[in-house]
Amino acid sequence: MFPYPMIRMQCFTLVKKILLIYLLLIVCSNTCFSQYKTENVVIVTMDGMRWQEVFTGADSALLFNKAYTRDINGTAEKFWDTCTNKRREMLFPFVWSVIAKQGQLHGNRNAGSLVNVANPYRFSYPGYNEIFTGYPDTAVDSNDKIINKNINVLEFINQQEGYKGKVAVFSTWDVFPYILNKWRSGIYMNSNDDLIDSTTDHSGLINDIQTLSSKPIDVRLDVLTYIGAREYLKVKCPKVLCIGFDETDDFAHKGDYEQYLKSAHSQDAMIADLWHTLQSLPQYKDKTTLIITCDHGRGDKIKDNWTDHGDEIMESGEIWMAAIGPDMPVTGEVKQPEQIYQKQLAPTIAKLIGFDFINTQSANAPIAGLLKLLSTVPADLTVRAN
Repeated sequence: MFPYPMIRMQCFTLVKKILLIYLLLIVCSNTCFSQYKTENVVIVTMDGMRWQEVFTGADSALLFNKAYTRDINGTAEKFWDTCTNKRREMLFPFVWSVIAKQGQLHGNRNAGSLVNVANPYRFSYPGYNEIFTGYPDTAVDSNDKIINKNINVLEFINQQEGYKGKVAVFSTWDVFPYILNKWRSGIYMNSNDDLIDSTTDHSGLINDIQTLSSKPIDVRLDVLTYIGAREYLKVKCPKVLCIGFDETDDFAHKGDYEQYLKSAHSQDAMIADLWHTLQSLPQYKDKTTLIITCDHGRGDKIKDNWTDHGDEIMESGEIWMAAIGPDMPVTGEVKQPEQIYQKQLAPTIAKLIGFDFINTQSANAPIAGLLKLLSTVPADLTVRAN
């Protein structure tokens, strides 16, 4: 008991003020979180997929060239039209019927939208390193199976509260475990010959098909990578999922333009199935942002080097990206001048779910156009990568 009524009243008033401030902070915090609808992020990479086909469809100089297309008539029936918009829709129906209307497409250089790699090498390992670490490391200069020393954004997210064990990667190319350093990162990885977890639905059948089927590009088919990832998604419910396709790059290197187009079309179908799957599950419906991109570009038809990429082929530094999700403005195909770099993807992925990923070697800004509603992150969610 307080001996003096005045002192007692002042104490009660102070307590009331403290409680009021506390309640206001809670309300403010909830208001901050209410603007963030994205709770999950899915990243899909289409290895070596040129921006030219994404935005203009099949290339006549390659499609009607016997050196690159064995069945010209059959391939033209599937993918050719004199109208640019029509033929790009024939090749990528999901991208142009859904993402172009409900999301964003960047990288049509004919319209001034520029997306580039920042690393000088312009091939796969340096590209994936740049995508996931935000750091175009000049020391990463080969595709060899060398364990990556750089911290990646998936590893970083897996260390955050509520995300441990909720990050997964499925890839066709068997170098992904080294790029993402699975031994240090602790994220779940399934690549090439890896079998599907026995607790996953239909795992036995998927594993039988993978084990018994031929490998025309010396790694498992992209469809097996995708089916494994989809079934894992349904059972394990990761908050961050990466799927790395590979066939487009492999068939392009072989100079097989017909199969390059067919694989691109198939990947579009798998991405469509993935998006419909996400929207059918309560945990993901209207709470998931999907990002699609590639690790590098390729040469062009004029120089007759479209099959290749690398530091001597400047065009192979030209890439693209697409995104769809509940928080980003719907711009469709960007038709105004802009410059985006591959190294911005890592901080963008983290920012979408409320974290600041700042690699110790360099700091890059997220892609502003994808994050207009997410420009202010609550202070308690700002974390640096160590």
